[in-house]
Amino acid sequence: MARMRVAQVSRPKRPFEIVERPIPEPGPGTVRIKVQACGICHSDSIVKEGLFPNIPYPRVPGHEVAGVIDAVGPGVPGWRPGQKVGVGWNGGYCGYCDPCRRGEFFACVRGQTTGISYDGGYGEYMLAPASAVALMPADLPAAEAAPLMCAGLTTFNALRNSGARPGDVVAVLGLGGLGHLGVQYAAKMGFHTVGIARGKDKEPLARKLGAAVYIDSQAQDPAAELLKLGGAKVILATATSGEAMSAVQGGVAPNGTLLIVGAAESMTVSPIALLTTNRSVKGWYSGTAIDSQDTLSFSVRAGVRPMNETYPFERVAEGYDRMMSGKARFRVVLTIGG
Repeated sequence: MARMRVAQVSRPKRPFEIVERPIPEPGPGTVRIKVQACGICHSDSIVKEGLFPNIPYPRVPGHEVAGVIDAVGPGVPGWRPGQKVGVGWNGGYCGYCDPCRRGEFFACVRGQTTGISYDGGYGEYMLAPASAVALMPADLPAAEAAPLMCAGLTTFNALRNSGARPGDVVAVLGLGGLGHLGVQYAAKMGFHTVGIARGKDKEPLARKLGAAVYIDSQAQDPAAELLKLGGAKVILATATSGEAMSAVQGGVAPNGTLLIVGAAESMTVSPIALLTTNRSVKGWYSGTAIDSQDTLSFSVRAGVRPMNETYPFERVAEGYDRMMSGKARFRVVLTIGG
């Protein structure tokens, strides 16, 4: 029986183990993907540290998957071997629960999460439900596509559903793994893009990514600076600091939104500020497979690309530690196959 290598976590808080397993056969409704690259995301710590209940171990993490369909199970119309595809955080949905019947597939009560509900992309092959698969543009390299399946999808999908229109002031808080993509998308969508980060040294990067204005939150009051521009229709909060999010909310324009995609534990919200100018604070879920597909297509057309550090599969532990250190610029990607 043909075999493959995967990097698994045998139980919470244990090191990665590179082991051999039989290459699985796709069952009904699933496809098998030969993985070419997989991004390492901070959310992979959920598996590594056992942060969710009832995760079955051993488990192979990875939800920023780019590869090629290698086999198709029964009952999978529209997919065929040889297609370049990606799989993101949303690991598929049932299609018949009440949220799915309303088109709210992200809220499926039986929904799965790639790399948590089932084995993800830290391996040479993986299985995925057909509903989790996104078609990838043929000319997009796998290592560039992988982070777009999570960080790219999250920022692109949030912005395109934010209600902002071309010409509106849109600020991106944070210039890290999410924010460096958020600034690019905001600029390419035609928004008057503002980058907000700590330190004057971040300004050249912000402007290179497409920001027309940069605000150094160490030296300036970001809310006051945004109000000088008339306020931000949307502030995309990608930083994981609740304190930083709290500090910018006063810069939201009337009827504007503080749109949160960074997983901060808590923040302070002023009810008075919301009431007096009809501002809102809203979270945004990443998206489903078709949203991922749209993200990939837009990124190719508009020239949006992640800034990556790549590691070969054998150095998975080193790549994971680099990502967790917060020092990577700005995404970490495992290269797995040709």
